[in-house]
Amino acid sequence: MQLFPCGNTRREFVWQMGGGFTGVALSALLGNDGFFARHASAGEVPGPLSIRPAHLPTKAKSCIFLMMNGAPSQVDTFDYKPSLEKYAGKPLPAGKDYINSGGRKVGFLTPAFRKFKPGGESGLLISDYFPNVRKHADKLAVIKSCHTDSHAHGSALVAMNTGKTFIGRPSLGSWCVYGLGTENQSLPGYVVILDKRGGPIGGQPNWSSGFMSAAYQGTLFRPVGDPILDLRGPLHITRDVQREQLNLLETLNQKHLAARPGGDELASRINSYELAFRMQTEAPEAVDLTQESEATLASYGVGQKPTDEFGRNCLVARRLVERGVRFVQLYSGGGHLEETWDAHESIEKNHGRHGSEVDQPIAALLTDLEERGLLEETLIVWGGEFGRMPFSEGPDAPGRNHNPYGFSMWLAGAGVKGGISWGETDEFGFEAVVDRVHLHDLHATILHLMGLDHEKLTYFHQGRDESLTDVFGNVVKGVLA
Repeated sequence: MQLFPCGNTRREFVWQMGGGFTGVALSALLGNDGFFARHASAGEVPGPLSIRPAHLPTKAKSCIFLMMNGAPSQVDTFDYKPSLEKYAGKPLPAGKDYINSGGRKVGFLTPAFRKFKPGGESGLLISDYFPNVRKHADKLAVIKSCHTDSHAHGSALVAMNTGKTFIGRPSLGSWCVYGLGTENQSLPGYVVILDKRGGPIGGQPNWSSGFMSAAYQGTLFRPVGDPILDLRGPLHITRDVQREQLNLLETLNQKHLAARPGGDELASRINSYELAFRMQTEAPEAVDLTQESEATLASYGVGQKPTDEFGRNCLVARRLVERGVRFVQLYSGGGHLEETWDAHESIEKNHGRHGSEVDQPIAALLTDLEERGLLEETLIVWGGEFGRMPFSEGPDAPGRNHNPYGFSMWLAGAGVKGGISWGETDEFGFEAVVDRVHLHDLHATILHLMGLDHEKLTYFHQGRDESLTDVFGNVVKGVLA
């Protein structure tokens, strides 16, 4: 078949011409539907981490998420249930046959392992696992009616972080940075600090940016030692030489990108090189705790057992939000089973250990933020991936199994009404029954407090406007100030 000067056959020419006419029609239809207007903003943004206007008026500038990896027991911490004492040793009433025990024994109702006492003027009941946090009861909005979609740690933790039980979705921190950018262009917008005992089940997908640009994913800081590895370059390479190298690399990358428009990953890589260069100047100072007073270090429990690690991490978190980092997530508990809050063996042994590690640092963080005027612009979130059952696993196993049906989380800080509890579980603390709060509702509320409308915060992916909540959540207005 004869070739045209352009190198195409006549059939290919006709095919391309037909496709072109189809494209014209499609463009007209999309234009009338407002498609281009909705998705034309990307080219106007100077950089992926640049500041963007909030959807809603808000006080919050940053969020610190205190993730109790492994799932703390609500009936032993923030949801006091006197019926567990009244009916101790008896089985859970009939009609709860939908319990998914994961093959573990369904035992008998078991009272809280430590006493609950009222805190502050509000009188919120908080257990002796958190005596220092109890002093801040008037700052807390305890949501007692949370429920989620999975009883397995891996999928439930991914869901708490990303809104779905399967991997590949952007995490809450990624959505916040995507929607708002970050105030400090020399530090990551989203920082994750793990427990030295290990990362959570599921690993990196818990702080992934999913189908978004990699610029929005969480940056890992180490929990001990130098938080950021390889931050300083070789001594024989000066900063000026390094700048020249980066300029050359960016020129080559930009030429490559110009020939291949839409290369999000390459654009993110270019941005990451620049961010790493800027971090060499600012990050060492941001994580340098020697600048803190002895009184401040002591209040967080730095240098003391068992609070040193989590105390350092909480103090680093305060220093990061103080310097404009948008979202910081701290993990308590790492690895598996008793190294986390996964108290199958013994609530007292497990929660006694982990509670003593985090109680003083969390209380110090609340105090420190308040004294510096930062609590009014910082949202604090506390909780795990689900809760635990109101029954033990047997007379010789004073632990509790997983419970996705009802558990507690609390919020404090910017825009939060303090000294309240919201929602209720049944009289045994088994299932959320009043003002139920699904994790979509929780995410919608967190985004709202950060100034973002969860229905408007969307990302176009594979022909669909994706969102954190899939537009299923409702803001829990009862916890808003």
